Amino acid sequence: MKNKLLKRMLLPLAMLLGSFIYAQSVSGVVSDASGPVPGVNIIVKGTSKGAQTDFDGKYSIDGVDANATIVYSFLGYKTQEVAVSGRSTINITLEEDAAQLDEVVVVGYGSTTKKEITSAVTKVSEEEFNRGTINDPAELLQGKVAGLSIYNKGGNPNEDAVIRLRGISTVGSNSSPLIVVDGVIGASLNNVDPNDIADMTVLKDGSAAAIYGSRGSSGVIIVTTKRGKPGTAQVSYNGSVAMATIYNTIDRLDGNQFAAAGGTDLGSRTNWLDLVTRNGISTINNVAISGGFDRTNFRVSTNFRDAQGILDKSGFKQFNTRLQTSTTMLDDKLKIDFNASYTNRDSEFGFNEALRYAILYNPTAPVYGVDSPYPYNADPYGGYFETLGLFDSFNPVSIINQNTNMGSRNEFTYYANLKYSLTDDIQLNTLYSEQASKYTNKEYYKTTSLFRGSATSPTRKGLARLTTGENKFKLFEFYGDYDVDASDKLKLKFTAGYSWQEETYYKYFLSAGDFPNDSLNYLDALEWSQDQINSGQIEINSDRSPEQRIIAFFGRFNATFDDAIYFNASLRREGATKLGENNRWGNFPSFGLGVDLNKYLQLDNVDLLKVRLGYGVTGSLPSEFGLAQSGYGPSGNLLSSVPNRQPNPDLKWEEKAETNLGFEFNAGRLSATLDLYTRKVSDFILGQKIDPADLPPDTIFISDYQIRNSGQLTTKGFELGLNYDIVKRDDFTYNSGIILSSYSTTLDSFDQTTLRGNLGAPGQNDTNVVLVAPGEKIGQIYGAVWTGEVVNGSQVFADVNGDGNTDASQTSQIIGNAIDANGDGVIDGDLTKLGNGIPDFELGWTHALKYKNWDVNALFRGAFGHSLVNNFRVFYEPRVGSQSSYNFVNTKYANPEITNAKFSSLYVEKADFFKLDNISVGYTFDIAENNKYFKDIRLSLSAQNLFTITKYSGADPEPSLVDRGSVDNGNFLEGTTDPLAPGIDRRYNYFSSTTITFGVNVNF
Repeated sequence: MKNKLLKRMLLPLAMLLGSFIYAQSVSGVVSDASGPVPGVNIIVKGTSKGAQTDFDGKYSIDGVDANATIVYSFLGYKTQEVAVSGRSTINITLEEDAAQLDEVVVVGYGSTTKKEITSAVTKVSEEEFNRGTINDPAELLQGKVAGLSIYNKGGNPNEDAVIRLRGISTVGSNSSPLIVVDGVIGASLNNVDPNDIADMTVLKDGSAAAIYGSRGSSGVIIVTTKRGKPGTAQVSYNGSVAMATIYNTIDRLDGNQFAAAGGTDLGSRTNWLDLVTRNGISTINNVAISGGFDRTNFRVSTNFRDAQGILDKSGFKQFNTRLQTSTTMLDDKLKIDFNASYTNRDSEFGFNEALRYAILYNPTAPVYGVDSPYPYNADPYGGYFETLGLFDSFNPVSIINQNTNMGSRNEFTYYANLKYSLTDDIQLNTLYSEQASKYTNKEYYKTTSLFRGSATSPTRKGLARLTTGENKFKLFEFYGDYDVDASDKLKLKFTAGYSWQEETYYKYFLSAGDFPNDSLNYLDALEWSQDQINSGQIEINSDRSPEQRIIAFFGRFNATFDDAIYFNASLRREGATKLGENNRWGNFPSFGLGVDLNKYLQLDNVDLLKVRLGYGVTGSLPSEFGLAQSGYGPSGNLLSSVPNRQPNPDLKWEEKAETNLGFEFNAGRLSATLDLYTRKVSDFILGQKIDPADLPPDTIFISDYQIRNSGQLTTKGFELGLNYDIVKRDDFTYNSGIILSSYSTTLDSFDQTTLRGNLGAPGQNDTNVVLVAPGEKIGQIYGAVWTGEVVNGSQVFADVNGDGNTDASQTSQIIGNAIDANGDGVIDGDLTKLGNGIPDFELGWTHALKYKNWDVNALFRGAFGHSLVNNFRVFYEPRVGSQSSYNFVNTKYANPEITNAKFSSLYVEKADFFKLDNISVGYTFDIAENNKYFKDIRLSLSAQNLFTITKYSGADPEPSLVDRGSVDNGNFLEGTTDPLAPGIDRRYNYFSSTTITFGVNVNF
């Protein structure tokens, strides 16, 4: 009995002693290529024993069996298992999980992995998009892609952002990148709600875009929308409410200051800007249902947007819906994708002119006629006060309240894509798509509106303007892929296909006026226009295009050797009916070569060291139709036609050839990309005056105007992207990235030497400020240099060319005073370069933090080296005696001694800026797995344009990359934008705003 008791006591004691003999303490340091890694999860395999590394990467675990295995795991790194083998100290180095190099990236007519790309391509996922109230999908990418410039100067909700990829690619037609949505080329970005976008890929260089031929000359943005996933149907809701307030405006005098400065005092004290602006409230509601069953998945979304601008009566209401469905059949060999989207937008365009006149209108004038300081009959003006007899002076409140400027747009797109796997190595794709866009714009100016309604005019009171049109686009494409594993190390892929595109449009415009009264909205009763009686008053025109087609055959070859050497080449042969019958076909080749040098160098802690070289040729078509054919217009009596354009059967493509050298580096937490590029664009499609003697002998001469190919420009630039994971822990991550880009464009040859960018009236009608000349950089602002002296109210200008003559006549804004016309090596006048409208470089600096349930995202953005002509200062800063009824701009540069308004270096300002463009803070609630109603809930607070650091005295320092010309005295802003005259901050620009957004995201 005693022996049994002794054994029972000794057995546990022996086991305890054995544990002391065979168990031990293990400690060490966990590092990566950059140093110690805090927060690494460490566990003894098969047990619950474990630890985490501290801030210095150190850890310690007690009671570890000598034969145990320890598992080290951390987000973004490969999990490692290490045998203890009796050791008490184990130091390890984690390896970066390079799975991101195998990430699939969509490119033209297919996809590839990130590491196999040989061209300049950047993919931005939904998690990286800008947050807050984003109404223009392009702005999701703002500041995210090196070389991609996106500017919506002032932030008008009804205007699309100006998008430039590596500068301008043409001087004539559209310079915006091609948009491809789910494989449909030329799709409308306005028909995609930002909430429905999963990721966007930017093809930046010619070798990437050449597969798209003429459509890809300005770069390509590929949009992939969200898709359903197999499983239980999921309902998600995204909603937000936002408030926008004016961030900055134009410094000017208030009523008391204006009266003290000698302005005409009309007795009132009015802040006109307050009366025509508001706090813009915007709401967004998005509901999506997605799911799948068997071999089919789907996603349906509905989006409602109500966006108010800071200007009264500006904004829009939009409804958008999108359907996506995919299914497979025939033993999963056939996959069918179908997408459809519809957008209806009703806009109030408001009147940007109200902002302009809110700045220049007399701040002592009353709003209504009853408050006039002198006898005044306000009835003909709807009860409003007007400063009658003045040029370019209108009551801004009257403009807003009496007139109407609205429009509607409906867009519908659908596509069907069939993909059939003929064998494991051969896939065939067929895509058909149609897009239709209808729009109507309506303007009505009351008979009592002095602004464009003419009010007391004896011949024409009131005005109605109607524009309506429709654009249609059809696309059919067929292509196939053939994959070949030639050996263990060599993999090949062949792609070949056919593309057919057809585009048509029509447009009607009607302008009529002289209505009997304002008892009706005469937009809906045009038959009352008395212009029918007064011959020649009605303006009417219409325009319809024939079926314009593009037909293309394309092929591509990809090769991968040793999983380290990548090569691709493509060729697209394309024909277009927009061109002359002798030159409708063009060839667009490309090639790219990439080598992962690290495969052979085996550098420590390096995942990728790739060098790539690409070359590609793309073309560009004119935006207008029929330019190669002869043109005719109606004669004065409308009974015959008058020729206005000589046909050109030799009209051909504009052509862009681009070479790109790129370097990619990945090592642990750090990734970097550098691209150096050169592009040449030649054979611009431009209208020119011609000499009949230059035409072929048998040509029938009908006009001295012809559309021709001429000119060349060269752009050189670089793009740098850096990204670093500063902290990588399971419960805390912090990533920061920066992009830098710079380019310079020189106009090598051109058909003319001119100064462009007329500043307009009053008094600056002969002032052109941007030089366009062969051999010169694009965007140079030219003018006289102010010495700082003022004599008799006038600026004293510098004698730039040293001829001893500096009077105003020698510095008038004509081309002879900007160049060396006689070739003697001396500029003929005293005009000189005052700045450039294009930035020297641009940057975007992102920050992304996650701590447990919290997330913070911030984007700082800047542009440096560009200048702006501050037009408000040019016209209203000089204290001109004859303009005492207009307000004075009152910036830090104002000099009360200057009483004569003349453009000079005084009004050209450096517009460098650095801003906190976007910041958001979000919190995701923990939801129990067994919750029947919610899967996750996230709340967020975002701010856009929170602060800007700049010395520019205008309302918005962002570059003005294009110019729409001048407009004054209530006239209409007509015509197309001019990409050769950047750098002019016009008086009709919208004012910038700060937007605060509260959002909620719920998945049910």
